[in-house]
Amino acid sequence: MYEVEYTIEAIEDLKLYRKHERQLIVDQMDGQLSHEPSHETRNRKRLRPNSVAEFELRITQFRVFYDVDENKKVVRLKPSATKRAAVYSSEGRNISYENGKHLY
Repeated sequence: MYEVEYTIEAIEDLKLYRKHERQLIVDQMDGQLSHEPSHETRNRKRLRPNSVAEFELRITQFRVFYDVDENKKVVRLKPSATKRAAVYSSEGRNISYENGKHLY
């Protein structure tokens, strides 16, 4: 079982969402990332090498970015984002997205 570790940026981003959205995101992160977080599924995928994170978890219109430390069994959550048309926007940070591909 993996420990889910929230970065300061991830906590700050969660505060931006409404209570029911925050609860949905936290429940899904804890449920999906505590077991086999590096196993790709329909909603979890490994990203191309970039400066943001190694993996992405899709929760409805929300995207959660995270790294996995297999040795320590820790999932480190990065800032989350909302998918909007062609750009992810997260607390003033933009991550380009085009035709299903991340452009970092």
